[in-house]
Amino acid sequence: MLLHDIARPHTSARSVETLKKLNFEVLEHSPYSADLAPSDYHLFGPPKQVLRDRRITTDRQVKETVHAWLVSQHKTFYSEGIKKIMRRGTKFIEKQGVYVEK
Repeated sequence: MLLHDIARPHTSARSVETLKKLNFEVLEHSPYSADLAPSDYHLFGPPKQVLRDRRITTDRQVKETVHAWLVSQHKTFYSEGIKKIMRRGTKFIEKQGVYVEK
């Protein structure tokens, strides 16, 4: 399964064809649901905090810092994040696309 937004690169004929060849099931995503935006998921906020107030001058430093942080997380960090995404998706479906968590 794959959940991504409906940005043009994701919906181009070539991308759609590749996803079909790889047998991905693409989940529908509301185009303007702030609550379901990938940047708002459990996984993206904490690394932003790690990078905040640091002087990082290269892409490599960003990658190394984020990688070190990801490796240091307990496995429940990831399982809880997936559960949170699933709960939000379920609520979105139940509310027929009119769901925003406050």
